[in-house]
Amino acid sequence: MRFFVLILLLINSSALFGQYRFSGEVSQENAGNAIYLSLVEDYRKSSRVYLNQIVQKSEVDSLGHFSFEGNNLNNQNRIYRIHLDGCSDNTGANHFLGQCNNSKNVLFIANNKDTLVFPTSFEDQSLCTINSTNPKSGLLLEIEGLKEHMSYDFADYPSEANKKLNLDKWFTTMHNFGKETNEPLAELYIYDFLSDKRNETFKFYLEDLTKNDYYENLSERLGNTYPDAEFAQQYQAEITTDKELASFNKPKSSKWNRTIIALLAVSLLGNILFFLGKKRKNNTKNLLQKLTPQEQKIVNLILENKTNKEIALELFVSVSTIKTHINNLYKKLDISSREEMAVRFKK
Repeated sequence: MRFFVLILLLINSSALFGQYRFSGEVSQENAGNAIYLSLVEDYRKSSRVYLNQIVQKSEVDSLGHFSFEGNNLNNQNRIYRIHLDGCSDNTGANHFLGQCNNSKNVLFIANNKDTLVFPTSFEDQSLCTINSTNPKSGLLLEIEGLKEHMSYDFADYPSEANKKLNLDKWFTTMHNFGKETNEPLAELYIYDFLSDKRNETFKFYLEDLTKNDYYENLSERLGNTYPDAEFAQQYQAEITTDKELASFNKPKSSKWNRTIIALLAVSLLGNILFFLGKKRKNNTKNLLQKLTPQEQKIVNLILENKTNKEIALELFVSVSTIKTHINNLYKKLDISSREEMAVRFKK
């Protein structure tokens, strides 16, 4: 009873102060172990832990409790991961890749105003149950359940005929579930699984892509819900390239084969360059938005190779004031020189 009262208090406090709080409980044998909160912007990197996804680190206390809180997450829904590091310190960086048997993680959907609690289940299982102010937080766990049911269907009768029937059934089931969630992030998570080149579903996905309008409709839903998100552009670039791949028939000559490969390479390269260019532009814009107007002016003048004295004259302040601003900029941007600043804001 006291546990549920605690949940209500956490939910009310989060709504009051407008910041996130993700907390939970794991086995006490994990006391002292590191636990990480990660942001998964690239849906193709949701299957394992990446160092560059980590946004916050905490530690499991002596009772097995942990928490993350703050006000620095996106106000829109995003996919996040909590990863409990059960490896010893001498395993090196590889243990972040999920290679340690004692490590556990959970993917969920949340935003900057959410309160989530991960209680230990009645079977003493951790990070497998979510209580949240966001009704969409547990959708990825539900999708994992569907994937398990799908694997059982394929295991029962491993014939080619059964495989074809099950693929048709499960693509429809997964797509319908995704649409009913009214959350394109959940649909992207499903898409990542069904279109994975390592899975037996990939060949069927290519066939389905050419005759099913679901994929273009998903692109519209992503654009409407997350118009400025990089993953929406990434998805559109992928289905465009995959449609071209699926539409080609078997080539009649080696010359025609080389032509097809060249066209595909050009198309794929164009999509990648567009995506990377957009990403770099967005990163620079987001970085500038974190600075004050005065700091932004100083950054622009530094990029024009102005000296401290020239910047002070232009902004009508003292040279010592400019030096103070520049020192603060170095701390905010985690750099130590003008050269690093030029690289950081390179367009």
